Amino acid sequence: MNLKGKDYIETQDWTKAEIEHLLDLADKLKDDFKNGRPTPLLPNQTAFLLFFDKSTRTRNAFEAGATQLAAHAHFLDSSATQISHGETPKDTGIILGSMGHGICIRHDLIPGAGNSYMREVADATDVPVINMQCDIDHPTQTLADLQTIREIFGKNLKGRKIVVSWAFAPSYAKPLSVPQGLITLMPRFGLDVTLVHPPEYKLMPKCMEDARNNAKEAGTKFELTDDMDAAFEGADILYPKSWGAFDLMSQRLELKTQKQLADNEAACLELNAKYKSWICDERRMKLAKKEAVYMHCLPADRGNEVTDAVIDGPQSVVFPEAENRLHTAKAIMASVMRERPF
Repeated sequence: MNLKGKDYIETQDWTKAEIEHLLDLADKLKDDFKNGRPTPLLPNQTAFLLFFDKSTRTRNAFEAGATQLAAHAHFLDSSATQISHGETPKDTGIILGSMGHGICIRHDLIPGAGNSYMREVADATDVPVINMQCDIDHPTQTLADLQTIREIFGKNLKGRKIVVSWAFAPSYAKPLSVPQGLITLMPRFGLDVTLVHPPEYKLMPKCMEDARNNAKEAGTKFELTDDMDAAFEGADILYPKSWGAFDLMSQRLELKTQKQLADNEAACLELNAKYKSWICDERRMKLAKKEAVYMHCLPADRGNEVTDAVIDGPQSVVFPEAENRLHTAKAIMASVMRERPF
């Protein structure tokens, strides 16, 4: 399959067959890594990693992954570039595209900003743009999530239930992109999806529409509720995490000063505090199937989103899930940056 030069911005942009290709390649690259077989698929290539937000797993997955592919990942903090002085996405795309072979971007905290920025960069260059998390989707995370689920339950996921649940966190108002990415991708691969959250924590309308359409096309279920306990009943996969209230988060696009942004953050956290009972604990885990697994993109707010007993317990797969970030990052880079198709 020749995917050379194809942007990876949302999983919605890719066919199911193309995503299957990425998953198959990720499995192969993981096996090669575990058995010490070198995979120099991108010799002498450069991937620019442009970050507007902090990162642990994503940055290290792409940096380590590029090294293992015999490429170089060049880290760029947006605040230390001319972007902070107003350089446009178009100009940034032209320059970076002329110097390297791929542009990877994380821009996730302001609804209405990150995804459009990435697409402006992509329009300005012929090299592929890879979304390392935006306001709409986190397509490298959800690909690793799907790889992990298939490792546990097999490729035939028909009839399996995944719960994408809001959970309380006091730390900061987190992006909406992980739950949005999950509800749009997972129905396409056989999973029945239940989305559960308090009334104020709705997701972007377009993502909800895509989730419903994907479920209808695949013959799977997409259900919505505000009852966390009811949602957990009979589930195979539990994915509870925090995200910011859509209406409050959407205001950020218009805020100009640090004080305005700080006030907005404070309002988000004040609203979060109304729902401290939304935690994934041992009681709620028992509502799901006995063999159910707990997943999280990490970092998790321990004691708030989830108890230590759950995240460190036998049903938790968060660390194998995190490791798969490496293998899916490699699969994406190798597929869209490689000169010869696989």
